[in-house]
Amino acid sequence: MALARLFLAVIILSVSMQVSVFSSAPIVELSGVDLKGGAANIFGSIQAGEADVNYIYAQPTGDQSSMAATFAVSKPVEGDVFLYIKGRDDDYAEKCEISDEINESAIFSGPSKFPDAQWEIHAYRIPGGVLKTGENSIKIKNLEKQGNLGRPPWFMVAKLAIAGKDFIFTTNITRDFWISLPSQIRELPEPLPAGKKPGFAWRGTKGWMWTPDQYLSEIPVMAKHKMNFLMNCYGSMCDIENYAWGDPEVNRWWEDIPAGKKQAYEKIVRECDKNGVAFCFSMNPNLCSKRALQYSSAEDIDLLWKHYAWMQGLGVKWFNISLDDISQGIDASGQAKVVNEIFRRLKANDASAQMIFTPTAYWGDGTDANARPYLEILAKELDGDVYLFWTGNSVVGNIERRAAVSYKSISKHRLFLWDNYPVNDDHPTMHLGPVTNRDPDLCEVIEGYMGNALCKQVEANRIPLLTCADYAYNPWSYDPNRSIGQAILNLESAPEKRELLRELVEVYPGFIILGKANTGLNPVKENFAKIRALGHSRYVVEAFIAYLGDLSARMQKAFPDKYKAAQKTLADDVAAVRRMADDNYSRETTQPVKYMD
Repeated sequence: MALARLFLAVIILSVSMQVSVFSSAPIVELSGVDLKGGAANIFGSIQAGEADVNYIYAQPTGDQSSMAATFAVSKPVEGDVFLYIKGRDDDYAEKCEISDEINESAIFSGPSKFPDAQWEIHAYRIPGGVLKTGENSIKIKNLEKQGNLGRPPWFMVAKLAIAGKDFIFTTNITRDFWISLPSQIRELPEPLPAGKKPGFAWRGTKGWMWTPDQYLSEIPVMAKHKMNFLMNCYGSMCDIENYAWGDPEVNRWWEDIPAGKKQAYEKIVRECDKNGVAFCFSMNPNLCSKRALQYSSAEDIDLLWKHYAWMQGLGVKWFNISLDDISQGIDASGQAKVVNEIFRRLKANDASAQMIFTPTAYWGDGTDANARPYLEILAKELDGDVYLFWTGNSVVGNIERRAAVSYKSISKHRLFLWDNYPVNDDHPTMHLGPVTNRDPDLCEVIEGYMGNALCKQVEANRIPLLTCADYAYNPWSYDPNRSIGQAILNLESAPEKRELLRELVEVYPGFIILGKANTGLNPVKENFAKIRALGHSRYVVEAFIAYLGDLSARMQKAFPDKYKAAQKTLADDVAAVRRMADDNYSRETTQPVKYMD
């Protein structure tokens, strides 16, 4: 399937600069085209066997004589730090004079010392005090006084990074995603150095509208890979067996949970206990409900309390009240009153009880004009021992330490990360690539990590879930390229089956890899549209559909009783793009014409 892999690598398009979280994590890693200026936009970025190259000409060429970028540093830099440049000189006998500057301080100035016949990586030590917390700048200039555009003297940059000693450039998976399966299986998550504690004390997941059987099937997998926290989706506590999510009848929180459902979740709690996994009980009384909880009503608080009392009676110690995504009851003071009262009752029965509150303003850095006043009220009125769930810089997307620090400083509460990955919100798609673009030092600000799983495709969800487990346990050494390969090896033992999972992940790499904060993103349909937009594209479209159909057939043969929901998603997508191709390449439209007066 080498041609198929090459084909997919070509069609899966890349995105803009991302800060990496690879092993020996750099402060920043860029490609040449991430640097603004230069001449790549004039002469193209594919040069001398490298993509994403930028290059600079002599001073008289103006904007094309320098290239620059800005980047953020989240905390003071300690130890030796270097500027790494993968560069190449022109083919003149004399080396091109260049300068490398960080925050207008010269790191290097003089003849480039790079060869002209091949790419080479040079590392320059950055003096202490040059890098600063906050925004920084880097600039590479051509210092030659004479020269014309398109002619030597010029200097090329393929990649650059700022990192510690022994940094190695690796493939930026948000630009060019493929998987190289490791030759040997290794422990997952990545082991810690002797004496070092896991990054996040609590590491786990929640299932999006999961059934009891789905929760039960995941507990052994979680325990095997050092995950120790499982929260039920608050939607799972609703009447999703008889009503669609969104129906106002689905969330009747004031009623008793049916006996059969209670027995099923009691079994989940027991299995969590057996496997060393902390179960967290969650409800949201004000979402998709015809009767919103009244914060000042003692009766309503008692009706909500009975569910928490039931779970505490089973020995559960972790609890969540969610009031996210609601349109009624957005009152920070009233919310704090309810959470405090439920938490007070829990603590009265068990001093070790823990509460996590999902506020209505649960993302961002807390400085938004609407979020800040709300969070400031929680800071004053919500019990100081309550955690807050926080989803990152936004509801979905990248997650940075600086945003966590800001949100925490305003809300004045401990944080538990609710990472909205690889959730698909029940859209007909999958996100199977590794988690990435989470700062490696988030665990210094946040105590817990919880991923958010796919809806129906629970077995396939284990692939990205194991990378979440790897990141949460040892974020300092997390490498998404390594992690995704090891996740596949840990889930399947037969080489043929491992190869099929590799291909499936490459087809559905995930919205983080594709750089789009959209849980409903379907890469099969997205790539069909991109290919179709090319001139004379039919033969490429047919090859694309043929490959997907072949993968679907091989999956069905290799996994007759496994990954059934994932197989259905793939088969449905094959049929969908087949229909779109037939419609797009029809010479005549079958759509009736309506003539209007």
